Amino acid sequence: MLRMTGIGKSFPGARVLTGVDLDVAAGEVHALIGENGAGKSTLMKILAGVHPCDEGTIELDGRAVAFKHPLDAQRAGVAIIYQELTLLPERTVAENVFLGREPVRRGLVDRAAMETTTARLLEELGEDSFGPRDLVRRLSVAQQQVVEIVKALSVDARIVVMDEPTAALAEHEVELLYRLVRELSRRGIAVLYISHRLREIFELADRVTVLKDGAKVTTLPVSALTTAELVRLMVGRELTDYYPPRATRPAGDVLLSVRGGGNDKLDGIDLELRAGEIVGLAGLQGAGRTELAKALFGAEPFTRGEMTPNRPASVQEGIAAGIGLVTEDRKSEGLVLHQSVRDNALLVARTGRAGDRASVLDVLRRVRLAPPAPEKEVRHLSGGNQQKVVLAKWLTVAPNVLLFDEPTRGVDVGAKAAIHELVRELAEDGTAVLMISSELPELIGMSDRVVVLREGRIAGHLPAGSSEEDVMHLAAGS
Repeated sequence: MLRMTGIGKSFPGARVLTGVDLDVAAGEVHALIGENGAGKSTLMKILAGVHPCDEGTIELDGRAVAFKHPLDAQRAGVAIIYQELTLLPERTVAENVFLGREPVRRGLVDRAAMETTTARLLEELGEDSFGPRDLVRRLSVAQQQVVEIVKALSVDARIVVMDEPTAALAEHEVELLYRLVRELSRRGIAVLYISHRLREIFELADRVTVLKDGAKVTTLPVSALTTAELVRLMVGRELTDYYPPRATRPAGDVLLSVRGGGNDKLDGIDLELRAGEIVGLAGLQGAGRTELAKALFGAEPFTRGEMTPNRPASVQEGIAAGIGLVTEDRKSEGLVLHQSVRDNALLVARTGRAGDRASVLDVLRRVRLAPPAPEKEVRHLSGGNQQKVVLAKWLTVAPNVLLFDEPTRGVDVGAKAAIHELVRELAEDGTAVLMISSELPELIGMSDRVVVLREGRIAGHLPAGSSEEDVMHLAAGS
């Protein structure tokens, strides 16, 4: 169905793609993987008409095409679902599905036609948890992904590109997306699937193309690969272990303690975090994981219960108490994208003395920012390097307690391994760590023990090495 041959692309001062070949068959789920900066998103934006290619050709069904605008690609049957969804929250589902191409009857927008078509497509996908008249802002992230897929089907898309579609989904919501991808494949639609989660590649994809430094490494059937081989193709070296070894010495003093903590979203929270220990925090979407991290930090404070150090009533009090929070959404909550790496690394620091220059560079080297370019604007960095700048922001003030909310979301396997090593180093240096992750293998692999939340309350505690089934039983209340 699709053949891209010799695709090359340069931006001012940077060569992004060199001679990339890619072919996709009807009904195939074709994974596209590589480290951040490998060129995956640029290649897909060329296919979607966002960027023109400098060299190479694109063929659909053997016919050469040249898309000068995203509408050209859409009319040819190419739809792209970006990692950051492009829906309008105050519009209905039907209005979003037909945005910019509303049907008209007698000079007026034909809302009935939009809603009827949207309802039919939702029914075909087996989605009955919401309808065409629901406002998008009331939908979960998983449901919004369904709306994006319905948009693609409404324009008779024959090729659907999904860029990190599960990045913001909880484990139980991922299964819904899997079902939808398989349904698209069954209909003969070609799916190009970009993901850093290797388990998804092995569960969904028929073939995988690996990019590195803007060039194609190989295309192989997924059945012919192991996880270790795929990682080696992506990063160019062996990653012998995804997770650094756990601490061998016992945890130290209690650095944070909560008894009976609660607010309008949490209740009866009893929790201790000790020096040198990584505590994993698990739970389904909506269980209160992020809310607990923000309560400990003072962003959404506890209104009852006891806490040591004193219960922070604001972010400023949380920082003063030696607590740091690596937020779930680095772009909107963790960084100032149009400021430099240095300015972002000093966002929490107490002063702006000239002596900060050396300390910032030391911190950037410690988080393995490559290259450690302090004057570069953060918006020009890859997702993995942006996350390292968020970590650097907290290392400049060396908190006693660090709360990590989805610290490796949307970063490649190389950056993920570097972040894992840094988290373990911080614990070994005596920091108390609370780590939230929707990836259960990561949570289990990194944690010295796991606390499970359900409906705003602690459902149980599990020791190191517990299984995913153990976590899910507590999280689901089964």
